Amino acid sequence: MILMTDRGTPYGYRFMNGYSSHTYKWVNEAGDVHFVKYHFKTDQGIKNFTAAELDKMSLKNKDFSTADLYDAIAANNFPSWTWFVQLMPEKDGDTYRFDILDVTKIWPHSDYPLIKVGKMTLNRNP
Repeated sequence: MILMTDRGTPYGYRFMNGYSSHTYKWVNEAGDVHFVKYHFKTDQGIKNFTAAELDKMSLKNKDFSTADLYDAIAANNFPSWTWFVQLMPEKDGDTYRFDILDVTKIWPHSDYPLIKVGKMTLNRNP
């Protein structure tokens, strides 16, 4: 979550991107190690409440984001996110300009561009 910006409050979970805070480690069959960051980009587009809309919704339904997601899936309006990763070879991790395991740091896309992996679709409610 990004706080203290002009981005506003997301209009529910369907309209926001998701990111891994933590760095993961992938090892392929050959034993090659890469550090990985996940990015889930909403396919619905970014949509935010205005401050006035958020105030009204907070009084009307404190669980709006969950209800909106549930209702969309129930209506067969399946939300999806395109999944991307950033891959860093293991050898880069030791010499990178900051601690790559620090959850407060963002890997620049210029150094490690996004690689499209696939799509995540929520197509049924629990």
